[in-house]
Amino acid sequence: QLQLVESGGGLVQPGGSRRLSCAASGFTLDSYPIGWFRQAPGKEREGVSCISSSDGSTYYADSVKGRFTISRDNAKNTVYLQMNSLKPEDTAVYYCASDPLLRERFELGWYKIRYWGQGTQVTVSS
Repeated sequence: QLQLVESGGGLVQPGGSRRLSCAASGFTLDSYPIGWFRQAPGKEREGVSCISSSDGSTYYADSVKGRFTISRDNAKNTVYLQMNSLKPEDTAVYYCASDPLLRERFELGWYKIRYWGQGTQVTVSS
């Protein structure tokens, strides 16, 4: 059974950094693309970043480009999201997700994505 478990959320001051982790089980990271999404209160879920299962190529939403970095450790079967220069508008529940068509569904088809973690809250506030 495919399972994704996020960790690393918490309260961060504006300008601070945080690293989220997503441990995968039931499949290996070289099988499916994997990525991060977030959902702020009253807003629709949006894609943050994703990484290819084959060549490790990455994609970022414009809102986080240059501040967030996605990476994966195949030996640990874990994907990370390093978040720097955090802003209050980054406050959201962050979800790890995977699907064979993740890249195609990243912007407008998130609701079709098959596998989700339970989410971890990130709050950016002073």
